Amino acid sequence: MPKPSTRPVSQHCLDALALLGQLIREARLANALTTSDLAVRAGISRSLLQRIERGDPGCSIGAAFEAAVICGVPLFELDARLLSDRLGRQKEKMVLLPKSVRSVSRKVNDDF
Repeated sequence: MPKPSTRPVSQHCLDALALLGQLIREARLANALTTSDLAVRAGISRSLLQRIERGDPGCSIGAAFEAAVICGVPLFELDARLLSDRLGRQKEKMVLLPKSVRSVSRKVNDDF
């Protein structure tokens, strides 16, 4: 299936991306890092970093999170140890959930 040329994005999502981009830019400037320096450290191109800082929804979430971590922007309002603990608890919950959800393919005839 071909990738759609434009994907609908909610305003809430756009606001969150813009906020994350501004936080990354603020932290980068506070740490006296140029866009080139941060891009090299994050393993991404300078243009991708600029798109992340602008809040472009087409950027990889991994690249955005890596840039945030390098700059010291806290993710999920947790430090590294608490984030690891929370991830462990979430994995325990996920074991209890079904691996997939299937849609009902046939209608049940309950007319007796």
